Amino acid sequence: MTVSRKRCVFAGLTAAGLAFGAGPAMAYIGPGAGLSLLGALWGVIAAVAAALLFLLLWPLRRMMRRKRSGATQACRQAARDERHQPAPHSSGATRGR
Repeated sequence: MTVSRKRCVFAGLTAAGLAFGAGPAMAYIGPGAGLSLLGALWGVIAAVAAALLFLLLWPLRRMMRRKRSGATQACRQAARDERHQPAPHSSGATRGR
């Protein structure tokens, strides 16, 4: 066996011995710690859900924005066309002045 393989085997056996040789901790965790853990968990779940919702709705928002900008450009073009049309002339009596 090589040196690195011997180290890996030794580390694995040491970790297994520590894990199986440990006794119960006999520690008490109060209800406040559990509520804090649940609050943090709900926060993480809400953040992931918001991120997924944003990613799913992004193409829809972009498509709506493009449609709206296309309609706005069409309105602007129509307004430009109206402004640049020549005004209808009145009778020729005032024309020569």
